[in-house]
Amino acid sequence: MRVVLTWRDKVEHCIYDLAFKPDGTQLILAAGNRLLVYDTSDGSLLQPLKGHKDTVYCVAYAKDGKRFASGSADKNVIIWTSKLEGILKYTHNDSIQCVSYNPVTHQLASGSSSDFALWSPEQKSISKHKSSSKITCCSWTNDGQYLALGMFNGIISIRNKNGDEKVKIERPGGSLSPIWSICWNPSRCSYREEHNDILAVADWGQKLSFYQLSGKQIGKDRSLNFNACCISYFTKGEYILLGGSDKQVSLFTKDGVRLGTVGEQNSWVWTCRAKPDSNYVAVGCQDGTISFYQLIFSTVHGLYKNRYAYRDSMTDVIVQHLITEQKVRIKCKELVKKIAICKNRLAIQLPEKILIYELYSDDSSDMHYRVKEKMVKKFECNLLVVCADHIILCQEKRLQCLSFSGVKEREWQMESLIRYIKVIGGPPGREGLLVGLKNGQILKIFVDNPFAIVLLKQATAVRCLDMSASRKKLAVVDENDTCLVYDIHTKELLFQEPNANSVAWNTQCEDMLCFSGGGYLNIKASTFPVHQQKLQGFVVGYNGSKIFCLHAFSMSAVEVPQSTPMYQYLDRKMFKEAYQIACLGVTDTDWRELAMEALEGLEFETAKKAFTRVQDLRYLELINSIEERKKRGETNNDLFLADVFSYQGKFHEAAKLYKRSGHENLALDMYTDLRMFEYAKDFLGSGDPKETRMLITKQADWARNINEPKNAVEMYISAGEYVKAIEISGDHGWVDMLIDIARKLDKAEREPLLMCARYFKKLDNPGYAAETYLKIGDLKSLVQLHVETQHWDEAFALGEKHPEFKEDIYMPYAQWLAENDRFEESQKAFHKAGRQKEAVRVLEQLTDNAVEESRFNDAAYYYWMLSMQCLDIAQDPAQKDAMLSKFHYFQHLAEMYHGYHTIHRYTEEPFSSHRPETLFNISRFLLHNLSKDTPVGISKVITLFTLAKQSKALGAYKLARDAYEKLRGLRIPARFQKSIELGSITIRAKPFHDNEELVPLCYRCSTNNPLLNNLGNVCINCRQPFVFSASSYEVLHLVEFYLEKGITDEEAVSLIDLEVPRHKRENRCQEITSNNSQTLRLDETVGCMGDDPFTAKLSFEQGGSEFVPVVVSRSVLRSMSRRDVLIKRWPPPLRWQYFRSLLPEAPITMCPSCFQMFHSEDYELLVLQHTRCPYCRRPIDGPSL
Repeated sequence: MRVVLTWRDKVEHCIYDLAFKPDGTQLILAAGNRLLVYDTSDGSLLQPLKGHKDTVYCVAYAKDGKRFASGSADKNVIIWTSKLEGILKYTHNDSIQCVSYNPVTHQLASGSSSDFALWSPEQKSISKHKSSSKITCCSWTNDGQYLALGMFNGIISIRNKNGDEKVKIERPGGSLSPIWSICWNPSRCSYREEHNDILAVADWGQKLSFYQLSGKQIGKDRSLNFNACCISYFTKGEYILLGGSDKQVSLFTKDGVRLGTVGEQNSWVWTCRAKPDSNYVAVGCQDGTISFYQLIFSTVHGLYKNRYAYRDSMTDVIVQHLITEQKVRIKCKELVKKIAICKNRLAIQLPEKILIYELYSDDSSDMHYRVKEKMVKKFECNLLVVCADHIILCQEKRLQCLSFSGVKEREWQMESLIRYIKVIGGPPGREGLLVGLKNGQILKIFVDNPFAIVLLKQATAVRCLDMSASRKKLAVVDENDTCLVYDIHTKELLFQEPNANSVAWNTQCEDMLCFSGGGYLNIKASTFPVHQQKLQGFVVGYNGSKIFCLHAFSMSAVEVPQSTPMYQYLDRKMFKEAYQIACLGVTDTDWRELAMEALEGLEFETAKKAFTRVQDLRYLELINSIEERKKRGETNNDLFLADVFSYQGKFHEAAKLYKRSGHENLALDMYTDLRMFEYAKDFLGSGDPKETRMLITKQADWARNINEPKNAVEMYISAGEYVKAIEISGDHGWVDMLIDIARKLDKAEREPLLMCARYFKKLDNPGYAAETYLKIGDLKSLVQLHVETQHWDEAFALGEKHPEFKEDIYMPYAQWLAENDRFEESQKAFHKAGRQKEAVRVLEQLTDNAVEESRFNDAAYYYWMLSMQCLDIAQDPAQKDAMLSKFHYFQHLAEMYHGYHTIHRYTEEPFSSHRPETLFNISRFLLHNLSKDTPVGISKVITLFTLAKQSKALGAYKLARDAYEKLRGLRIPARFQKSIELGSITIRAKPFHDNEELVPLCYRCSTNNPLLNNLGNVCINCRQPFVFSASSYEVLHLVEFYLEKGITDEEAVSLIDLEVPRHKRENRCQEITSNNSQTLRLDETVGCMGDDPFTAKLSFEQGGSEFVPVVVSRSVLRSMSRRDVLIKRWPPPLRWQYFRSLLPEAPITMCPSCFQMFHSEDYELLVLQHTRCPYCRRPIDGPSL
């Protein structure tokens, strides 16, 4: 440590206190009854401040730099602004001894002989607190929470911000050791103790002590041997300044270890402080002297290869491993003066001894040191060097070699001052030293040899030295900042470079060194030009690619790529030397460049090593293949180089070499493999067209692989590869391109055209697919296309032209209809497709579902359709009888369900649109047909219940009573139970007879029939079946008649259509009795009873129990009016049915599809409501079956 006086001044009065402005630009002194303001840069007095009337004892600056305060013997405290203006004054009862600003809240504390006060700039208020003793000093903690007060009676009182005492420290000396100065460490923690706040205390008991905030003392009291008047910390808390009666300022560590003297004075030192954030110290003395010093802390360090040892905090040594960045701290607790390190040894010189440390192990990364020897003796030396068993002391011109026990073994006297010394290795006890003198002489000394060896002598003084790894070259930096390199054996100057302040050889490469200077790092390889890059500091070592640089007070390892020297070797084709440089540390790019250059130079060994380094298996395989070919006897270097060029991407050069070596085919293969087809064509010239086509095909394959499908399609087409072109176009959905291809192709090329059609279908373009199928004449695929795309109209049109595809069309059509819940249409389609079983199965399923879901109207419709389907099948003679039986059965079920639909709705729905007479007629119709088996879904209970209610309503009380009696024998659902029971009771109050108007009349024999007929829906007299209206279920005025044998349906219709005039003649009837039947024959040749055989029969009485049908002859048919005859024109094998209306003035309408009869008025109303037949659902303008 060096101390430099920056400036000094002297005033008339004692300097009791001083304070720096926080930015360090001004210094405030308390001198007499004035404040003196100095400029710290040059010591000029800026302004004296007058405000106090007596001696100023104390001064303090706020941390924010806005104001400062002064306290005086005149009992006043004055607050000053940074512009040197007084703004506030307050008083105490006694003289002011100390002032201190809170570093956080800027609260001012001032202490006097009897009390202390706290002033807050925000509140502008002053709170005072009494003190039991004179307050001599005060100091705030770094966080501003606590204030320490030093008392004249030796007590330290620690108060909070409100002035309340929290801790009281009573020191052993009591009033015999007045506290004269205290100061809290501004740092938050200590290296030695992890305490937040540490208070340094100096008293006139000549002791220095340290306390925690809790009042606990840290360590023991340190004896000072003088009365301390002032104590203060550096800004960061690392050092302490102490001044007092010894007339000097002493520098201590934060732990109280004395480091040295800052400046000796002629009188007591009353105040000393460090300038904020700097190493400048201001000192104020009893005699009025103001001194301003600069402290220069020199670097104490040592370096050996990868280990760097340096002084820290003046008393500690840190050893740093420059490669692993590990650090270890050695605490010496005394001032460290010199450090030396070598191999596993570390020497530390302290003021009164030298400590020798050694590593625990020989591990290169071990950082654990232990004390090996202690040389307890005071040594004076300029330089210190440690070896395995000795230490070397350098004193001006003399070198002394001492053993670790302190015995001097050898001494060397030099001709000039020693400027540089370095251990250059050697066995333990025989190490060699490299020594540089001021007179330019360079020597080598062995510790076991008393004679120094002169290596060379130059004209200028030596500043720095280093020897190459092989001991063949010597690098010297002289006092002119020139780096000179010598050959040790020949003493020849190899080269020299300017602007150098330090130099180091690369320990791993003989021909490389580096030197620093002028803010640059210079790297020199062999005799090549110097490579420069920016670097601050001094180069002290060079190992591989790492350069060890000392900058300011820190050592760092800088990773420096060795790219430039490697390329310098490559430029001269020195591949092996370039490889050695690369091994020191270059980037992967540099390694690859080295590998490529060596490969082009056919230096395969170096290239293999370099490619192995970058893990390039591709080039390693190439090198191995070339080496194998060389082993087999190949010697054509052009061919080898062509392979190298092709791997490197230099294809044109490779092609030229292939051609020169007579291997044109290899060049062609290279171009095609690389998809350089244009170059291949140029190389090929006007050759074989077959090869050209092959090239185009390969080019198209490549375009396809690199995702350029459009180009690939065009090339495939030009090469005639239509299948591949179609495949790509189809996969990418290019319909336009597929259309062009399909239209270009001849219809004989069936396979490509079929592919086009398939892609058209896939891409939802059925029109083009149809066009393609038509082009090749594939009608079956066309039909399948229409079916798959559900273009049924086109399919039906094609089916009309080509009936052989009818089944292929209607079958899928029917299935599609069924999948879309259009079962009725599906059934018809099955029928058209000739799949009768499927048609019947669909209808049966529909009827079952309708009955299950109580859709009896739909069930009736489906049963009617089923019956017509059976009638259609019955045209087959083999199935005629069975199908006709089913036909009549299904017709019967259709009529039953059609009627029951109304009954069911009446009982299930709250309101009914049907008249009571209709419900009455339907109930009777159903009961007459339920005499045997009851169809599924039809409830006899509901039918009887409806009949009973409507009978009662219409006055058929007897029938109602019979219905209720029948219900008693049935199982009645709970929801009807009460209604039926109530009806059964109330009907008994009615007369036991029926309304005669309800009795049905037989229009053949004019017989009144009972309301409940045991024979069913036939006349009890003539057995003539009644014909009912399909809507109101009233008995229609129709009588069925049959044709005489020999009369065909066509002839009968033609006879009826003649509409011949009616003549009055006597018709006669003849009853013919045979074994099985009775026949009533009306003939004009028999006796006459009137115009019409039907009217003639009105008075006829049937005598037998068998039904006698009405049979008419040609003359009767001729006499009938077409308006009075209704014909059910059943398809074969059924015969037509003929009915004669006996009341022509009451029109009856028959549906031409289902042949159901209606009153014309009812039919017209129903058609208006539903726009179709209510029974068979035929649209009013639709065709009949």
